[in-house]
Parts: sequence; C-alpha cells; structure tokens
Amino acid sequence: MTNKNLSVPYGSGLLSFELPESAFLSIVLPADEGEFEVDSDALIKNALQNPVSSPRLSELASQNDKIAIIVNDITRPTPSSYLIPFVLEELAAAGVPDKNIIFYFALGLHRAHTDDEIQKLLGIEIYRRFQFVQHEVGTFPTTSFGQTSRGTPIEIYSDIVENDLIIGIGEIGFHYYAGYSGGSKSLLPGVSSKDSVITNHKMMIDKNAVSGRVDSPVRQDSEEAAGIIGLDFILNVVLDSRKNVVAAFAGDYIDAHREGVKVVDSMYKICVEPADAVIVSCGGYPKDINLYQANKALDNATQAVKEGGAIIMAAECRDGIGNDIYSKWIKECKTPADAIDRFNKVFEFGGHKAATTAAASQRFDLYLVSSIPDETAEEAFFIPCKTVEEAVSKIMAKNPDAKFHVLPYGGQTLPSMKS
Repeated sequence: MTNKNLSVPYGSGLLSFELPESAFLSIVLPADEGEFEVDSDALIKNALQNPVSSPRLSELASQNDKIAIIVNDITRPTPSSYLIPFVLEELAAAGVPDKNIIFYFALGLHRAHTDDEIQKLLGIEIYRRFQFVQHEVGTFPTTSFGQTSRGTPIEIYSDIVENDLIIGIGEIGFHYYAGYSGGSKSLLPGVSSKDSVITNHKMMIDKNAVSGRVDSPVRQDSEEAAGIIGLDFILNVVLDSRKNVVAAFAGDYIDAHREGVKVVDSMYKICVEPADAVIVSCGGYPKDINLYQANKALDNATQAVKEGGAIIMAAECRDGIGNDIYSKWIKECKTPADAIDRFNKVFEFGGHKAATTAAASQRFDLYLVSSIPDETAEEAFFIPCKTVEEAVSKIMAKNPDAKFHVLPYGGQTLPSMKS
C-alpha cells in the first residue's frame, strides 16, 4: 500500500504523518486571497458614501443628536482605531460636536479593559478627545424591551438607549455558533444584560448554530433584538489573513452585513465532498495554545465529515485546557449527556465548550493528538492518540474504505459540503 506524506501546523512547528494514498481525498485550504494591494482607505470611504439600504450617516445625524458608537472589545481583531476616524468624518459633516459622541465597548460577559487596552482600541487621539464607557456585567442599569420570539429578554444598558443614534463598528468573519461575527452582535451580546446574553447563547448547541450559517438561531435572535432596540447604522469590514481591510460595508445592520458575508464566503468557505473522516489542525501556535481555543477548528471540521464519521484534531495545547470553568466541567461531567443536560440548566462561559464538544462527540468519533494527558483528553470527550497514524489506524479498523480530508488551517477554513 502506497502512503502519502503530509504535514499540518502543530505548535510552533509541523506535525508530519503518513496516510494511505487510497484513503486521501483532499487538502482543504482557504481560497487564494490574491497577491494584490487594496486601498483600504478608499474602500471604507466608499462604504460610508454608498451605504446599503440606508441614508448616509451624515444624513441620518443632526448637530443636536447624541450618538452612541459601539466598538468591539480587545478579544476581537476589528481595527477599531483605524475605522473610527472615518465614522467621525461623517458625523462632523452633519455638524455633530465631539461632546455629543460617546464610545461604548461591546464587552458582552468579558472583563473590562485596562487603560492601555482602551488606548489601543480607540487610538490615543480619540482616547483623549472623547468620552467612553465600558459596562462590566451587573454594574449598570438596563432598559427592557420585552422578549424576542425565542424568549430572550431584550435588555440593554440604559445609557446607550438614551442616545438618538446607535452605531456599531465591527468585523465580519466566521463565528462558531452565531454563524458570522459583526452586525447585530454589537448590541446582543455586546452591550446587553447577563440574562440576555446567557439566554441567547444557550442556543449554541442547536445543530444550525455553526460557522457560516446566517440562519443560526443565535444570530437570528440577536438580529430580532437589534431591530426592536434600534441599531441605526453599522460599519463592518472583512479582513484578510494579514488583518488588512479588504472589504467594507456600511448601512443597514442586516443588509450591509449580508454583503460582507458574501465576501467572507468567497474567501474562506470551501466546497468539499463529504468525507468519512477529517484530519484538522488549528493552524499551529497560538491558535492551538490550549484546548479551549483549539475547539474552534473542531467546530469547522464537523462540516466536512459525514454524520457518524470521525475527526482527528492535531493541537499541541501547550497550556492544557486553558480555562478553569471548562476544566471544572469536564471533570464533573462524566458523560456527554451530563454536559449537555448541565448546559441546558446552567449556562457558564467555559462550560459551553464542554457542552459543544459533548454534542459533537455524540455525532462523531473525536480523536485528539496533543500534549494533554490521556486522562484529561478522555474527560473532554476525545479519544487520545500519540500520533495521527494511530488515530487513522483506529478509524480504518472500523471502516477500511474510509476517505480523509486534511484541514491544515481549520480555524480559518470553513468547509461546506456539496449536496
């Protein structure tokens, strides 16, 4: 039997392995972004001058309006400090004075920023010129707008809804349970109450709550809430792998977002034949620094494998599990059903990783090649293996005719199965 020599990123290097030629289907890589230079300034200006399904921001705003601008937190790649001046130009054209503009950070349930992080997100000039607010969970009053049709309480920080215009600045990319980032997520989960965020996020174990689906119930719920509250205008951008702005869209929080989704799909969504098994890498360090981060590649890999198939994840995980709550859950939940049942009763960030992996393990055989101890891998609902070849052997012992895809950059590449 002839073998094919392959390798995938692993930690700071490569993990090499052999796969029988007869078992190899394809290597799934992101679409070629092209070796061309884009004028990001021109793209952003054009987006703001030609908004989607909306008047220009300079036409929406008036000089006496109070303006809320919501920007992403430090965990997101959005180049907010670069984008903000373009939005301020539009508001200046409407005669809005600096004192009428306040920046809000979309923290969701994340921690507050340090002063240095705020300066990085806003840029030093904006930091000095404008007011800014970050709402730590439970420390600010909220205003209720009822419930979404899915039962999520619509509660947003009261000082935000006191403004005349609410603007969201964000980045559109794949999101592992909301389908895509950007758009309405500036409001929910960005600046909503803990109850709102938790109720919305409980939908993440729905089978449609996966990367690359705008019909994810998490996103649909968020967009319904944004429509009720009133997200008046967005500026969202698409980034390439070097974090350059390669597309920009402004205007209506749904229609402009969907234009960005088209670009993301064209760059990173790859159509594949369904496989019996997938060998996936996160793309190496730091994406595989711990199991908490590595699971994002696992979520994408599930979309390239047949129901009942297998996934081999190669992730160094030099920092182990990477989240105390995640670690606590996998030690206390003895079976996948335990984790899912617990998640439905009690939502905890970190615990959601245990629940989503548990749900995946009920659909696929999950193998893990990592530096994590075997016992810990098993607690996390994986089958530990020392090498990729060992995992391949176990899969082919069950299915001698198994066909494999290889995803070297699983965190960045979203397979889409052909019908």
